[in-house]
Amino acid sequence: MKDYQSLNHTKWDCKYHVVFIPKRRRKQIYGEIKRLLGEMFHELAKQKESKIIEGHLCSDHVHMCLSIPAKFAVSSVTGYIKGKSAISIARNFIARKRNFTGESFWARGFYVSTVGQDEDGVKKYIREQEAEDSRLEQLNLIHNETPPSGGDDKAPLGG
Repeated sequence: MKDYQSLNHTKWDCKYHVVFIPKRRRKQIYGEIKRLLGEMFHELAKQKESKIIEGHLCSDHVHMCLSIPAKFAVSSVTGYIKGKSAISIARNFIARKRNFTGESFWARGFYVSTVGQDEDGVKKYIREQEAEDSRLEQLNLIHNETPPSGGDDKAPLGG
């Protein structure tokens, strides 16, 4: 039998794979910001009675497997985590001590999918994400450095 969470009149097991990025997908998640965000995300999730089961901070995106109580919307918890962490980044790293409005660190929106019965597969995917990104970057570098083969530059696409 699966371990379900409980509220007074509800049993639930709601887990979500959530991905979000910094504005313009800039590679800004490294060093001190990365250390701060790791701890902060866990604390912010706890404040919404949620838990990060698995997570990984890549330089240009964040992957999380979140367990969220049935009484909260995924967008509410994710928005809270993104909003509060953006304010903290602005205060600690961008030297904005007050009047922090109209700016954000994170891009609008996020990706979410339900985990369902494949929780172990999602956790493995999140753990291996950085290595896969690095592998794809290397393939792109190789592909972009390869000179085009001879032929007509004005050949039709999809011929």
